[in-house]
Amino acid sequence: MAYILQVDFKMDGPFGKEMTEGFSDLAKSINEEEGLIWKIWTEDHEAKEGGGIYLFESREYAQNYLTMHTERLKGFGIDPVNGKIFKVNEGLTQINNGPINK
Repeated sequence: MAYILQVDFKMDGPFGKEMTEGFSDLAKSINEEEGLIWKIWTEDHEAKEGGGIYLFESREYAQNYLTMHTERLKGFGIDPVNGKIFKVNEGLTQINNGPINK
């Protein structure tokens, strides 16, 4: 069963190309997180927000990552961190071509 983790937080940047350049090593390390299927990075320069949408193999993997990531972000001075975990309705998601498979 797949679970979505939605995370967002206020940040001053970087955004766009600078974000890609600055966080490439972090993005590569996220691929090694247990139970991660994929991540979509999100950003809103005007609202000064960043975050991501993740797909995990289980609620436990999503919760473990959220706990670790929240502490990491707090170490960067980012607080609060908003995180929500949702169970994926796989049947409806497949109808809409959602990328829920590895």
